[in-house]
Amino acid sequence: MSDAAGGGVVVRAEVPALGEALDLYDAVGWSAYTEDPAILERAFSGSGSVVTARRDGDLIGLARTVGDGAVIAYLQDVLVRPESQGQGIGRRLVEAALAPFGEVRQHVLLTDADPGQRAFYEALGFVEAHDHEAGLRSFVRLR
Repeated sequence: MSDAAGGGVVVRAEVPALGEALDLYDAVGWSAYTEDPAILERAFSGSGSVVTARRDGDLIGLARTVGDGAVIAYLQDVLVRPESQGQGIGRRLVEAALAPFGEVRQHVLLTDADPGQRAFYEALGFVEAHDHEAGLRSFVRLR
C-alpha cells in the first residue's frame, strides 16, 4: 500500500470488483469497456499488473499493464475519476503499474491525441515514437 502523496489516497496492486470497475470506466467515458463486462473481466485476468487508487475505500483510479515481463510492458489503461484528476494520482498509478517491470526494456502505450495526454506521459519520461531519437515507428490496427 502507498499513501505517499497524501490526500488519503491508497495505491495498491489489486483487481477491483467488476461492478466498481465498470462504474469507474463509465465515469471517464470509456464505454467500449463497459458494453461487454465479460471482456473487461478477461482483460483484468490477462493483465501483467492491475493497480487501483482508492480514497476512503472508493475506487477513484486504475492502471493496468500487459506484456511478457521480459522485453515489453504495455501500459494499457490509466484512468482517474474526473473530480480526482490533477492531484498526482495518475502518476502514482503509472509508477505502481510499471514498478514490477523496472528491468523491462520497452514501456509502451497507445492513447488518444488529447494535448493533456502528451504532457502527462512526457512528464513520466515517455516520448512519442516519431519524436524518439532512435527513429522509431509505431503502428496500430484497430477493429
